Amino acid sequence: MKRKSILSILILAITLLGCGADNKTKTIRLGHGLDVSHSVHKAMVKMGEDLLERSGGKLKLEIYPSQQLGTERECLELLQIGSLDMTKVSVGVLENFAPKMKVLGLPFLFRDRQHSFDVLDGPIGKMLLNDGEKYWLKGLGYYDAGSRSFYTMNKPIEKPSDLEGEKIRVMESVTAVNMVKALGGSPTPISWGELYTSLQQGVVDGAENNPPSFYLSRHYEVCKYYSLDEHTVLPDVLLIGTYVWNKLNEQEQKWLTESVKESVKYQRILWAEAEEEALREVQKAGVKIFRPDKSLFAEKVQGIYEGYKDDAEIYPLIKQIQETH
Repeated sequence: MKRKSILSILILAITLLGCGADNKTKTIRLGHGLDVSHSVHKAMVKMGEDLLERSGGKLKLEIYPSQQLGTERECLELLQIGSLDMTKVSVGVLENFAPKMKVLGLPFLFRDRQHSFDVLDGPIGKMLLNDGEKYWLKGLGYYDAGSRSFYTMNKPIEKPSDLEGEKIRVMESVTAVNMVKALGGSPTPISWGELYTSLQQGVVDGAENNPPSFYLSRHYEVCKYYSLDEHTVLPDVLLIGTYVWNKLNEQEQKWLTESVKESVKYQRILWAEAEEEALREVQKAGVKIFRPDKSLFAEKVQGIYEGYKDDAEIYPLIKQIQETH
């Protein structure tokens, strides 16, 4: 993967933003880790089409899916040094680069899906998108990534005690690690691209993710139990490097911002459809779906919230989010 990242940097360095053949078209390069059948990728394709049309051919989006340019963390690092223009990452990974984002990874923070949209589309969400600018990362919008739940190989997770002794794959996120620990499991950070093999080889006993990711990754081939405790609502965040953003003039920034906004609306429609399809298809493949009592899990993670009481930045944010209607 390191060799791949080095190669990616070399490729992108040759054709940086603004190097169109006739110098009239600026090409923005977007790298992400998802499969081309994912709703986020489809929404990005639409964003590229809209951007080309809005700009009259002056701005073009070039998309590199499926970790072609590296993992989510590596793509963020490429953005910071100006070797990649845009990327999409889970907020769980972004918290390592923009610390305030970790508030969105807290378990059972949102009352329901609409509550999460109200927060993300409102002042709090916008503030968090801008918070990464000091780290050379500007947030442009949130893609829906649904709710994350546990899927396992050996037994269903119907109550927190079922996680005891289970090695659960998590993202490289301190918040995710603390959550699985609080619930009694053994958190094991592994990159998304390595997870299928890790499940097959027994490196971990299970993982946690949303239905479309569980389905499209084919993890259902090895994990036959899916317990919809819906512990976190972790959005995907679309970002642009400030190095690139600042090179765009005001009109170009407007074209891009408008195209992102339409892309987000489109993706949320696709996501709702993808969730239904994913649950239907994994059940056809023999996966047993469980809907445990969420309150049992929510009680076990209250200690995580207590740990933020002395945090002058995060605790007020928690309160603001909980009070949003």
